[in-house]
Amino acid sequence: MTPDVLGDDYQTRTLPLGGDLAATLVRRRAPRADRGAVLYVHGFADYFFQRHVADHFAARGYDFYAVDLRAYGRSLKPGEVANFVVDLADHFEEIDAAVRVVREEDGHRRLVVMGHSTGGLTTSLWAHERRADGVLDALVLNSPWLELAEPWLLRTLGTAAIRALGRVAPKLVIRPGLGPVYGQSIHRDHHGEWDFDTAWKPIEAFPVTAGWLRAVRRGHARLHRGLDVRVPVLVLRSGRSHLRAKRWTPEAMTADTVLDVAHMQRWAPKIGRDVTVVRVDGGLHDLFLSAQSVRERALAEVDRFLDT
Repeated sequence: MTPDVLGDDYQTRTLPLGGDLAATLVRRRAPRADRGAVLYVHGFADYFFQRHVADHFAARGYDFYAVDLRAYGRSLKPGEVANFVVDLADHFEEIDAAVRVVREEDGHRRLVVMGHSTGGLTTSLWAHERRADGVLDALVLNSPWLELAEPWLLRTLGTAAIRALGRVAPKLVIRPGLGPVYGQSIHRDHHGEWDFDTAWKPIEAFPVTAGWLRAVRRGHARLHRGLDVRVPVLVLRSGRSHLRAKRWTPEAMTADTVLDVAHMQRWAPKIGRDVTVVRVDGGLHDLFLSAQSVRERALAEVDRFLDT
């Protein structure tokens, strides 16, 4: 482990993958890790910077880990297409590598995996594939991406076009980014309170490629058919969505401006046998970056869930 950009309590290590690929594992030790470990998986155009989340769980007796996936954040290399894979299952390799460190090297017998947005979709698919391996004790999803936040026509005919285009031209940019509203709602240089590296997490996100979106839509289709995650699952979502805004307004500070919370409510039961959905009113897309009272409520809901 080497020192991390987050400060003295944080260390990182490289997780070698196939070829020249690599991911990065971040660790924050608890004063007394008597409750196990939490492993955090970020979303699209994201990386782990939420120091207060790690500190919260460390104070409660969990060693906290986060993985910056291949071509994301700390793992992004010059010349790489940012955030690009053609199959979400490619990310299972770095999740497996992180779990080996947590369980085999650091000796934790209890593991909670926490996924945000696209990370919520990826970790759900991973937990389904590893359901018989006994490596997971609970799954916590923070505003998971379970369906395309677009009108019906784009979710159907548009998806058929993306599947064809993503197969033949996977790196074709089909959208330059996600717009400025969410990024401006969270970054302290705009309307938020958080500091993050905009080279790793641009205000308007990274370009969306056809191959990556095809991978996401295939993941959605698999989840919609029903997964068999065999550990308790907590799904946290905001009370409402505020989508397709062209510019920031104060309304963006109390809603999910990225995904449709109704989709989360609808599709969450497809993840497994024991799924609890909790509505957190006033929440942003990343509930843990919301206003203080809201994020404290979201973290308290996770604490209650894990206590049971």
